[in-house]
Amino acid sequence: MFGKACRVAAAVMTLGASVVTAQAASTLETVKARGKLICGVSMGTTGFALADAQGKFAGFDVDVCRAIATAVFGDPNKVDFVMTNINTRFQALQSGEIDVLSRQTTLTFSRDASLGIDFGPAVFYDGQGLMVAKSLGVNSAKDLDGAAICTLPGTTTAQNLADFFRANGKKFELVVFENPDENNNAFFSGRCDAVSSDRSDLASIRAASKSPGDYVILPETISKEPLAPAVRQNDSNWRDIVSWSVWMLMAAEEKGVTQTNVDEQLKSEDPEIQRMLGVTDELGTMLGLDKAWGYNIIKHVGNYAEMFDRNLGEQTALGLSRGPNTLWNAGGLLYPPPFR
Repeated sequence: MFGKACRVAAAVMTLGASVVTAQAASTLETVKARGKLICGVSMGTTGFALADAQGKFAGFDVDVCRAIATAVFGDPNKVDFVMTNINTRFQALQSGEIDVLSRQTTLTFSRDASLGIDFGPAVFYDGQGLMVAKSLGVNSAKDLDGAAICTLPGTTTAQNLADFFRANGKKFELVVFENPDENNNAFFSGRCDAVSSDRSDLASIRAASKSPGDYVILPETISKEPLAPAVRQNDSNWRDIVSWSVWMLMAAEEKGVTQTNVDEQLKSEDPEIQRMLGVTDELGTMLGLDKAWGYNIIKHVGNYAEMFDRNLGEQTALGLSRGPNTLWNAGGLLYPPPFR
């Protein structure tokens, strides 16, 4: 009996070891073997993910993808972008068509608990709003009683609108379109009195219009929308790579490390900067990455502030202020964990 028990225990241990090995050879190994990251982005959103005439993508969500690719390969260009629509974005991730979803996606309880996906840190704190034409003469969402409001399916937008209007004793008519172009064109053509989405998305819609100055985003923020990248569930190493790549962007801003001074910062006497840049401790090896993964991210993509400013900031077409997307020590919500 004792010998049989030992054999059973050994079999269990062998099975356990094989499971661990299978898990270790997961997304990271797949991405490395392929030689590039595949990242799911939106269907063309100014400031977040938009391809030019040559097919080159740029935007905030795109830069998140490039940071992850740089962490893995040391090269921000080793990434292919797959445009995902709002109804099939999660299926693309679940099926393995993409390695990470970086697409203005809100982290919610039901999505995290029921879709077989895990979220990384919030990269952008947003909230749902409404936009109208200035000619409508409306200054508040509370003045939209009986209004027709354009929106897209497959989001929490409709529920948030229902909650807001019910709480304020108002009614509205929901007009749903299957894709962003139809939705936006309906609003611009006057088929709807207002359009509702995340406030950053409204800024993108307005920036892409023929006359951005003709539209105003109303002051009310009617929901919380923490936007975060997502990965498949049960791959903790890959989730860690995505999460710590995002936190590296934030921590670099916190420490004052930029694309311009990152080489100089290799000589920094700050122990945390030394760890971030791989001068000491080689934190990257814990994730299966090169010791210089953090240095590479900052050198090729920059820190969070640089990424925000070039894609979304006040000098861009979107003209967004940092708002809650500032560091914790400046009154914002960005709080990267320590690199130690």
